[in-house]
Amino acid sequence: MTTPAVTTPRIPEAVHRRRWAILGVLMLSLLIVVLDNSILNVAIKTISTPEPTGLGATQGDLEWAINSYTLVFAGLLFTAGLLGDRLGRKRMLLVGLAVFGIGSALAAESGSPVQLILFRAVMGLGAAFVMPATLAVLMNVFERDEQPKAIGIWAGGVGLAIAIGPITGGVLLDHFWWGSVFLVNVPIVIVAIGLMIWLVPESRDPKPGRIDLVGVALSVVGLVLLVYGIIKGGQLADFTDPAALATIVAGIAVLVGFVLYEKRSDHPSIDISYFKNRVFSAAISSLALVFFALMGVTFFAVFYTQSVRGYSPLQTGLLMLPLAAAQLIFAPRARLVVDRFGVRAVCSGGLLLLAAMLAAFTILEADTPIWILEVMFFLMGTGMAHIMTPASVVIMQALPREKAGSASALSNTFRQVGGALGIAVLGSVLSAAYRSGVEDKLTLLPADVRHTAGESIEATLGVAAKLGPRGEPLVTAAHDSFLHAMHVTALCGAGVALIGVVVVALFLPGRTPQEPQVRPKDADPVGAGH
Repeated sequence: MTTPAVTTPRIPEAVHRRRWAILGVLMLSLLIVVLDNSILNVAIKTISTPEPTGLGATQGDLEWAINSYTLVFAGLLFTAGLLGDRLGRKRMLLVGLAVFGIGSALAAESGSPVQLILFRAVMGLGAAFVMPATLAVLMNVFERDEQPKAIGIWAGGVGLAIAIGPITGGVLLDHFWWGSVFLVNVPIVIVAIGLMIWLVPESRDPKPGRIDLVGVALSVVGLVLLVYGIIKGGQLADFTDPAALATIVAGIAVLVGFVLYEKRSDHPSIDISYFKNRVFSAAISSLALVFFALMGVTFFAVFYTQSVRGYSPLQTGLLMLPLAAAQLIFAPRARLVVDRFGVRAVCSGGLLLLAAMLAAFTILEADTPIWILEVMFFLMGTGMAHIMTPASVVIMQALPREKAGSASALSNTFRQVGGALGIAVLGSVLSAAYRSGVEDKLTLLPADVRHTAGESIEATLGVAAKLGPRGEPLVTAAHDSFLHAMHVTALCGAGVALIGVVVVALFLPGRTPQEPQVRPKDADPVGAGH
């Protein structure tokens, strides 16, 4: 075993002694950031219900309520990490948690969908400072030989949050109003800030990178325009509408400008040269596609279980447990399967299984035995676990070790962007297909409520409820139209997953290329030392 050429500075004994307690505080901070999105998943149906129960949010409003958080989070992740390196990671963690807590309190008291979208963006701003700082502090307080174990526990916190989020949201919605899913963050933030001030040491990068404000602005503006155009097309049930199409084209143009600017910048947010590595590009694309499917499926599955099947938010949260359970079971063991069959086979198999389960949504009807959905969720989680773990390892190994921080931030960014596009694209397909299916059934309604009633299944059911017995045919039409729209949307998702299979099969390695990297005599000693 070679000795690293550069010795790591010794960690102060007092910090070293409390390192596991520090890890607990970091996980608590991470927990609320991840928990918030998974809690919101079971609340979107309630929020779409007309006042006073909900906010009467349209499907487009709901997509923006989720995506305003995700886009701000993804767009500022690199900048927040650099600010932490420059100004102090503990300081940025405290600022991020405070902003997240304030945004949560404001979101809980939102009086309209627009306010909810705005305050969710504030929460995303706070989360962007929390996520990179937790990992940076972890790397600072653990010795090199304990870092893999600590990172494994840190990553397990993400899986735990995904698992308990829907159930927590369901319990809150069964006993309190919809805003409780945001207000629950506030006491956790207060506890986390107190523990962090007490336990966590300050740290900085002695040579922090420069902040790329132009790149950040271009990436956020481009993504917002693209997502806005996609959601607008879904609301209008016409993606060729001039307003929707012009916005989509403008978004793509700004993102192309972002790529060109980053290639020429001497301090880019994203080093575009990384993507010349086909293995890196294929692995990061597969991660984005997994989150595209996960967020898109969760979005329409909640309406299926609650609006069509009549399950409560808590029951819906419990129904989603197999999805999280499969990931918790198989993600830590995926490396064993990779060792036997290779990265390409395992990731291709995971994406194929995911595509098959998405296509299986076409068999779901209003009276399908619910255990079939449970099996589908479990198999989806199994497929995802066998993509995310190997792909994450490949991403980290495809670049030099000194680029590990950038690789981690990039994979986080692509996950978030993949999820945002999944909600925007699949949500818009669902919206467009639903409106097309239910439109001819709305002709009996007054002209001024017809457009609103066709926005989503909840909007239609809300109008039907006001009509009393005369609204029964409208309820049947809403259920039938939603099921058809869900089937169309699921097939679109399956098609995207199959594209992922082709990319992975062409570009990912058959075996993890770890052994050849450490054999050469002239290998970098820092890279060789494990």
